[in-house]
Formats: sequence, structure tokens, C-alpha cells
Amino acid sequence: MTNKLKYYTRIFSSYTNKDKSSLSFWHEEPKINPKAFDSNSDEFYMTFHDKALYKGPFDDNGVPMLDYRGDIGKQYNPIAIAQYGLGCFNEYRKESDNKYKEKFLKSSDWLADNLEFNNKGLSVWMHHFDWPYFQLLKSPWYSGLAQGQGLALLARAFKETGDVKYKNASDKAFTPLITDVSNGGTRYIDSKTSWWIEEYITDPPTHILNGFIWALWGVRDYKNMVTDNEQVAELWDKSINTLKQNIYKFDCGYWSLYDLAHVSRENPASTFYHSLHLVQLDIMYRLTGEEVFKSTMDKWKKYEASSICRRRAFINKAIFKLTYY
Repeated sequence: MTNKLKYYTRIFSSYTNKDKSSLSFWHEEPKINPKAFDSNSDEFYMTFHDKALYKGPFDDNGVPMLDYRGDIGKQYNPIAIAQYGLGCFNEYRKESDNKYKEKFLKSSDWLADNLEFNNKGLSVWMHHFDWPYFQLLKSPWYSGLAQGQGLALLARAFKETGDVKYKNASDKAFTPLITDVSNGGTRYIDSKTSWWIEEYITDPPTHILNGFIWALWGVRDYKNMVTDNEQVAELWDKSINTLKQNIYKFDCGYWSLYDLAHVSRENPASTFYHSLHLVQLDIMYRLTGEEVFKSTMDKWKKYEASSICRRRAFINKAIFKLTYY
């Protein structure tokens, strides 16, 4: 079976059995958590409420797994484990229910125990399955998004418990974020000296927007909850400047782009990811006060409200998928 046929077979199975596939986890309606912006709050910036209520599958230790269907099947996904833990952490703060504390710490323990060395000797969370991006990511592969979301959870576990194992793991997980892709890390510095955190490690890099922003929040949490050193502050500041200076490139005139892949056809975000971009930009504005994030969000909301823009984005996304996947 060709890779393309495997891809479409798996996608068909996932969408026709959405409640039992990985989509039941990923496609939660993106929502801001207003309490995260209260003074002294340590809650995560998005609610991840539905993720905290994820029905499984889970392994024997209560760690979530995702069923990708088809030739990939059930797998651990470090990003999903981190986001499940963050959702449970928010529920624990809201409900003061120890069952959620236990769940968020189980995810934190998995992250602390499952860092692996990559081929450059850096500690990363590996995905042990092939993943079809427009370039195939061969198992095992690592991700700047996983490093950032893992940091966000480990920072809260350390703050909540004081257990040094979470700090030690977060220190190791941070290093790839400040290390260039060419040296085994997830940072890419472009010709204009902009600093990017790459969700997928590809050549050339593709600068996936949602992954960059989510990873950045982990850097901020590590800075505020674990250690505030010059390297962390520099990564945060440089990355914010990169986002400010380049956010316009993700505007294709009628919709937001998923990435800046170096291919002949633009890659519009799906409806879900466009909605996620709006929430992420709102949060970036709240965290930084930078007007460019608010003005971009307001513009993209107008795209979302337009049936013509929605239809155009859907058609062009479908063409992109058929062309490159």
C-alpha cells in the first residue's frame, strides 16, 4: 500500500469514527482560560477542559494514548500527554479535586521519565511512529512543540510539589529549544536573525504558527516558575520579536496560513486551526500587550465571519492536501 493510500485510509477511518480516534482529543473547541490572567494565577492559558475529560485509551498507569487508526494505531504522543496534564491541572485548580491532581502528576511523571537522547545527545520527547507532513517525519522524531508543552506542564508540577525531578527534567527539556536545528535542537535562526521554534524538524523549516506559539508559552512558564536566567529570557524576547515581525506573512488575504512551507502553493489553516490562531493571538496580546497581535486577531476574525473566505480556505486547503500529502 502506498504512503498516500495509507494516509487517506487512516484519515477516512479517523473522521468516520471521530469519537474513538485521535481527533476526539485534538479537535477541542479552542477556549481562553480567563483565570490564567488573574494575579498570582498559575493556571494554563487555554482551558483544555475537554482534554481533561478525554475518555481514552489510557495505558495501565493512566497515561493517555491516541488511536490514530490505520497503520499507526495507538501511540504515546508527548504533546497530547502534556496537554492532557495541563487540562487536568486547570481542573484541579478549579475543583480542588485530588483526582485531577493525580492525573496531572501522572502525565508529569511520564514526561520526566521518558526524555530520550537524540542523535546529538540532547534530551527530547520522541514520537515513535512515522507522521505524514508534506515531508514524511520518520520515527523517531522530536518537536519544538512537544518540548514547549512539556515544559509548561513540568513547570507547574515543580511549582506544585517542589519535587526536584520535575525541575531536572525541565532543565533538560529546555536545552533543545535554545539549540539550533543543525545541532539537534528545535531553534532556527533565519537570514534576518529571527528566532523560530520549529514544531516539525524539516529542511527547509516551515514555521508552523500554532506550534511556535504553544511552545513559546512553555518558555514563559519555565522562566516564571522554574528559572529566570539570561538564556530563557533571551529566547522569549527574541521569539516574541520574531512573531511580531513575521505575523503578517501568515495572512494570505482571506484566511490564516498553517505554516510558511517553502512550496508553490500556500497552506491555509483548517477551520479548527484558524480558530486556534485567533485564541492564541488573543492570549499573546494579553501576555505581551503588543497591538500587532490584537489587530491581526481582529482582521482574521473578519475572515472567519465571511462565508466567501471560509469557502475559499476550505477549497484551497483541500487542494493543498491532495497535492502534497
